Amino acid sequence: MKKERSYLRGFRNYHETEALPGALPREQNSPQKLPYGLYAEQVSGSAFTSPRASTLKSWLYRMRPAVLHSGEDELCETLLQSKTILTPPTQFRWNPQPYQTGQYSLLEGAIKYMSNGTAGQDGCAIYLYTATRSMKDEFFVNHDGEMLFIPQEGTLLFKTELGELEIKPGEIVVIPCGIIFQVILLEPRSRGYFTENYGQPFKLLDRGVIGANGTTEERDFLVPVAAFEERSGDFTLFKKFGNHIWKHGIQHSPLDIVAWHGSYYPYKYDLRLFKPMFTASVDHPDPSIFVVLSAPSCLPGTSNLDFVIFPERWMVAEHTFRPPYYHRNIMSEFMGNIEGTYDAKADDFAPGSASLHNCMAGHGPDQETYDHAVKEILTPKHYVHNLAFMLESNKVFQLTEAAYESPLRQKTYQACWKGLKFNFNK
Repeated sequence: MKKERSYLRGFRNYHETEALPGALPREQNSPQKLPYGLYAEQVSGSAFTSPRASTLKSWLYRMRPAVLHSGEDELCETLLQSKTILTPPTQFRWNPQPYQTGQYSLLEGAIKYMSNGTAGQDGCAIYLYTATRSMKDEFFVNHDGEMLFIPQEGTLLFKTELGELEIKPGEIVVIPCGIIFQVILLEPRSRGYFTENYGQPFKLLDRGVIGANGTTEERDFLVPVAAFEERSGDFTLFKKFGNHIWKHGIQHSPLDIVAWHGSYYPYKYDLRLFKPMFTASVDHPDPSIFVVLSAPSCLPGTSNLDFVIFPERWMVAEHTFRPPYYHRNIMSEFMGNIEGTYDAKADDFAPGSASLHNCMAGHGPDQETYDHAVKEILTPKHYVHNLAFMLESNKVFQLTEAAYESPLRQKTYQACWKGLKFNFNK
């Protein structure tokens, strides 16, 4: 079939799309008989009794219902597995993940670095991945939470039940809990990050005093149009459930949805479309002005998981220490670098690197950055050429053994602050 390349636009709006004319019923969700011999199936991302404004559901019209994706699931502990260990309250940083030899998919090349909370309830987990081959006859579905992918190298095609989304470095894609997908490499290899959100689904923050415009715009979030596969053969469906990986053989492609409508779907976003808000005089605003997506917790004003970016932008504050100031937070911060040099670190935080500053662990500019910042002659024009991100959680991260024992961990990371001088003078 011909693949549609356009996308519906809007964040959490109600959408409808069909790959064949007349496949989408117009008058009711589940008529007695559907065209093309399709089955009606609803997927719900919220409780049935959720308020209308927060209800997430979609009606799917597919060749075979998802009950045919089940069977005798076999436990498969080789993917996405690594136990957490007792984690000290120090600062951590890792060099970029190197590519392994041979051919392996994104799932096979993913390493779990840390997690908090409980899979399927709240909290999150963070992974770094490398990949050198596409998922050909394999598919994946996460029952524990939604997934946010952040490629740092290599363009990816996400083939999902609801359609296709292509993302390149500088873009992200969110796959909701329970949606089946497959990752295709459009370049020889890919490297990046992804997180599992076990809590409430991501949403856009209210702008408050910012007003009606700025930061994220709903129209910039792209939603797939319906596209289906009519393939039979021997396929494997991997399922993450209860923090374990299971697998099951199926004889058809599960990407067989011909039409759908609803508010529960994958979506993508180009981080370069973010509209930064920043100071026009002195001092720093808080990093909350850079939040792209937020998964709320049960405590008002506190997030289970925030996705924050530090995009290219002008910095014009006068009489101000321009790099991020030294700070300690109740929230725990994981950072990754997509491209360029992060303005708080002069060395050893190359694109593909990662860092963790857990609850109340002090952090900030290294010595070289500090020395330059206090001596710099400030002018109104200063442009930051960098794209970095932060995953911030209200829960403390516990490292996995793979991350703690990794040869990529910079065991002398704290030395970047050792040269800060005692300058106090009465």
